[in-house]
Amino acid sequence: MVELIDPSHTLYAIHLHLSSEVKIEVGKLGSFLFEKGDYIYVGSAKRNILARINRHKKEEKVQKWHFDYLRPHGVITKIITYETSIGECQLAEKLRKKSEGHFPIKKFGSTDCRCPSHLIYTAN
Repeated sequence: MVELIDPSHTLYAIHLHLSSEVKIEVGKLGSFLFEKGDYIYVGSAKRNILARINRHKKEEKVQKWHFDYLRPHGVITKIITYETSIGECQLAEKLRKKSEGHFPIKKFGSTDCRCPSHLIYTAN
């Protein structure tokens, strides 16, 4: 796993690989079929980004965030942090364009904002 982490940053992107498709119940969002491939989850932590990232790395935990439901089904391949010159939504859109991906599930990780999703599917 590649980790490019700066503790002074407040944004992060977790790259996760699913080796096969899987149907997952994602809290109140509902049940979704996740295709085999690569996903990027964008999040933020205003305080202690290292603790948030370490929590996301764990496969077994109380399910609090949407990513918690997806995490046990895949392998984390990369984690990168970003400074806050752009916001979480803008970072998600920037990474979607760069990866030529799409947002597979509406409001995944973004129920508290107006953007489509903070989960990107890249199919690689």
